[in-house]
Amino acid sequence: MASFSTVDDYLDSLDSERQAAVSRLRDTIRNNLPAGFEESMSGSMPSYVVPLDLYPAGYHVGKNTPLPFVSFASQKGHIALYHFGMYVDQELMAWFEAEYAKRVEHKLDMGKSCVRFKKPEQIPFELIGELMQQRTVEDWIACYDGMRPK
Repeated sequence: MASFSTVDDYLDSLDSERQAAVSRLRDTIRNNLPAGFEESMSGSMPSYVVPLDLYPAGYHVGKNTPLPFVSFASQKGHIALYHFGMYVDQELMAWFEAEYAKRVEHKLDMGKSCVRFKKPEQIPFELIGELMQQRTVEDWIACYDGMRPK
């Protein structure tokens, strides 16, 4: 698995069809996330995190690790959107599933926090933009604090 220092480097590594769709996904996320989240590379994926200056406790899995919120990746057979808020916030998950069913013709392909899009042309960008607007950085911190391992 390749390692990239910037999101632009990550995008530049993709083939042209995937690059267009993943770049549009990035733009959708960036244009709709509330203030306070920060773009970074987390592992091998572009991510949007709560920076340590806003939430010094960080993510419980590693010291000095910013709290993740949303990531995306171009995988071998699909484009993936990872939304950690949906993973722990059942109300948000229910909203997304209901809205997806109303707006998208094909069946939702989803794991615990991963929404998979096998065809780039089937990504519901407008719905993803609305999903990004559902929780502020303060909302996410409060939700995470409520379930954070002690």
